[in-house]
Amino acid sequence: MSESGGVAVSETSSARDETRVRIVAIAAELVARGGRDALTTRAVAAAAGVQAPTIYRLFGDKNGLLDAVAEHGFAAYLGKKKLPGLSGDPVEELRAGWDLHVGFGLANPALFSLMYGDPRPGVRSPAAVTAFRILQERIRRIAAAGRLRVSEQKAADLVHAAGSGTVLTLLAMPEDRRDPGLSEAAREAVIVAITTDSPTLENPGPAAAAIALRAVLPDAAALTAGERHLLEELLDRLATSRPS
Repeated sequence: MSESGGVAVSETSSARDETRVRIVAIAAELVARGGRDALTTRAVAAAAGVQAPTIYRLFGDKNGLLDAVAEHGFAAYLGKKKLPGLSGDPVEELRAGWDLHVGFGLANPALFSLMYGDPRPGVRSPAAVTAFRILQERIRRIAAAGRLRVSEQKAADLVHAAGSGTVLTLLAMPEDRRDPGLSEAAREAVIVAITTDSPTLENPGPAAAAIALRAVLPDAAALTAGERHLLEELLDRLATSRPS
């Protein structure tokens, strides 16, 4: 009895997963053809051959479905393009990451709009969270190399704002009028604002030293979790301090 019950549960779960995948694929096609406005619960349900309550049960609401579509599209793009590997120069890695971000946006305007074009205060789609985590990892490598002139958080926020703004600006232009140099110019302006040409620790001040130490603090196995948390707070204060 228990075995047959277990099989039934497994089959139900498998069927639910297959239905979810099919709905996301169909929703992605609707978004690609007509933008987010083309994605209605009725249209998705009809195309997928399911009832509207099935969509709400699987995704919660329309925003949940939109998030799933964006996450699926972003993962597929990264799978095809492959995230730039570690080159040894963390600033070059950041450049490659910027170009990947812009390339994704221009190649997938509807998906990019789902991720960044309709911000909800305090809420980020899973795809946007993944993208920002990748960015934070790149910024942390620059900080660990002693080449970050601002705090990690400020650097990540600035790169994110400038990169996403660049994509949205280019998407608003007619394709034949897009300036291919705009992205490069914006990228280099941001890099100049947040990095140094040589490690700041060659001539360290409290803020520069704090930024570099903060980046490698997760590797400090000698500290307890509480000690690490306290030191993180102190280093964050030093990293944003101004010379007297």
